[in-house]
Amino acid sequence: MFWPMFAVAVGFLGLAVLGVLAVRVFVEAERLGRQVSDSARRINGAAEELERASVGVARAADSL
Repeated sequence: MFWPMFAVAVGFLGLAVLGVLAVRVFVEAERLGRQVSDSARRINGAAEELERASVGVARAADSL
């Protein structure tokens, strides 16, 4: 009777560990998604700034 109860307890413990790990993976995936979104916004802002700067340089080159 001991071994079946032990097997059930170990199985339950294994499921609990998998559940905790799944929650941690979910939280980290959300955090990574936020970081990627923030990085994309920053890259888009830098691209717009570079585009504005290149227009100014092109105007300056035309006036020479």
